[in-house]
Amino acid sequence: MTTDKKMHGPEESAPERVNAFSDGVFAIVITIMVLELKKPEEPTFGALFHLWPTWISYAVSYLFIAIVWVNHHYLLKYAKGASFRLIWGNFAHLFSVSLIPILTVWIAESKLAAVPVALYAGVFMLVNVTYLVLAWECLGVRRPTAAAVRTRKLLHIRSFFTISLFFLAMVVSFWFPYLGLGLICCCLGLYLRPEIPGKPGY
Repeated sequence: MTTDKKMHGPEESAPERVNAFSDGVFAIVITIMVLELKKPEEPTFGALFHLWPTWISYAVSYLFIAIVWVNHHYLLKYAKGASFRLIWGNFAHLFSVSLIPILTVWIAESKLAAVPVALYAGVFMLVNVTYLVLAWECLGVRRPTAAAVRTRKLLHIRSFFTISLFFLAMVVSFWFPYLGLGLICCCLGLYLRPEIPGKPGY
């Protein structure tokens, strides 16, 4: 009995604590972004419109965090246990998400300048890379899961495609930041549904 616990204890620990801790981090990140919102200097529509970079950056960041949370929650349902790889992969994922608020503010204050938007895309790419690490751990071949092999491959293909698109957005943003932000939004659309479309049971 003791030997079994030493060999399998970390793998058998439930991932609920990882999920609960992650939920807290996501909530804090959103709260920080809300606190960074600036009110218009005057009670006019013109003053409200003057803050258009703030509303755009906040809306994109909020949507991104919502999508990340939904996919994160969906993915962890397939984790058989809170392994050390899963825990540290999750910390890396949350670290990349925690960088979003400061770049959201920077984009707003710079009015979508090239460097802030490029770094914004870079952070999104980092979030996607760390998500792929979690996917490998939760849906990998090291332990049986409820995910079909073909569905797992499609998930990885989608991740590699969006990572490439985020990288392209980062490069393009140095010359055309608006286009780079548009590419970022296109990537977000691919993750509105955490499961692979047309493949029930994932």
